[in-house]
Amino acid sequence: MRQIYLDNAATSFPKAPGVAEAMLHYIRDIGANINRSTYAQAMNAASIVLDARRRLASLVHFPGPATHVIFTPGATYGLNLILKGSLKSGEHIIVSSLEHNAVMRPLAELRAQGVAVSCIPADAEGRTDVQVFAGLIQPATRLVLVSHASNVSGNVFPLEEIAEICHQRNLPLALDASQSAGHIPIDFAGWNLSALCVPGHKGLLGPQGIGAVLLSEGFANRLRPLVTGGTGSASDSEVQPEWLPDRFEAGTQNVPGIFGLQAALVYLEQRGVRSIAAHEALLTESFLAGLQGLPLRVLGGEAMERVGVVSLNFSAMDNASVAFQLEERYGILTRCGLHCAPAAHRTLGSFPAGSVRFSFGYANTREEVELTLQAIREICKQREL
Repeated sequence: MRQIYLDNAATSFPKAPGVAEAMLHYIRDIGANINRSTYAQAMNAASIVLDARRRLASLVHFPGPATHVIFTPGATYGLNLILKGSLKSGEHIIVSSLEHNAVMRPLAELRAQGVAVSCIPADAEGRTDVQVFAGLIQPATRLVLVSHASNVSGNVFPLEEIAEICHQRNLPLALDASQSAGHIPIDFAGWNLSALCVPGHKGLLGPQGIGAVLLSEGFANRLRPLVTGGTGSASDSEVQPEWLPDRFEAGTQNVPGIFGLQAALVYLEQRGVRSIAAHEALLTESFLAGLQGLPLRVLGGEAMERVGVVSLNFSAMDNASVAFQLEERYGILTRCGLHCAPAAHRTLGSFPAGSVRFSFGYANTREEVELTLQAIREICKQREL
């Protein structure tokens, strides 16, 4: 049976052309670590790592030096670095109402340590009420962190308005681009961001286990590292180096993952993020149009400002049963449940039932959308019978 992969919000598949080959090349032909030795293979590896930093900076219009592109094990690590490395007891942070547990769980820890948290309200369609944002700002507010796009509803956050207020108030603005990087354009400079977190394995089309945080100079200076240790630099000192990226990249880096990410970034440059965004938008619009009249609810409504993530609540059926039938009978791979985002589901009114999530990627086709719609119609009709 043919498989249709619609779980790109969890991880992209297939990966970009050249990713597997690049990783194999490093493991089979290079193997050397970076920042530890000066022989040719080590320098070759280091040059690819530097190129990956530069390409990622260019992709998101990051104006800072490549040294401020910090590689991490993923976006979750990067978000923890931003939150735990910048906030302390008595301070205040503002987040959106659609955040992932990669934000909410670190915040639960920080709350217990005396950090205050406010959420920008959103309605049951996922529309954020920007008008109340300025009123949430307190004298103790030290950071605003929002998800660029919801991993549940696909809603794109109204970033420009928030960014302007943050700029006027001199408030650091951090962006979780887990569902937007590689899917839609990102403008670090234009939005006056202080920090940007990206996973390598989603819209950037790279492997799991690699991500990055991009830091402005001012925000980097106030950020405390989560982990300290060997960096290959200043080896005469037992104190973590102050310069970047070494301050935040202790220990051995995931060089095979960086090689894979670098190959993916080359592909994204050639294909163009705007081209991918247009392709995924067409698939999403076609999918949403085909759902009209069916006995189900689309989380996030029919909002045009969304990435290729569509969550459905089959009110007359068990969501888990629908997801199982989609795979078992039609080979369609989705994700069912709460998607590690209970706060988003509470906001959208879909907690605790969750939803069946369909998430499109660069490799999906109109034919796959039509086959998926046909499968949903058949499942709904079977229920009616």
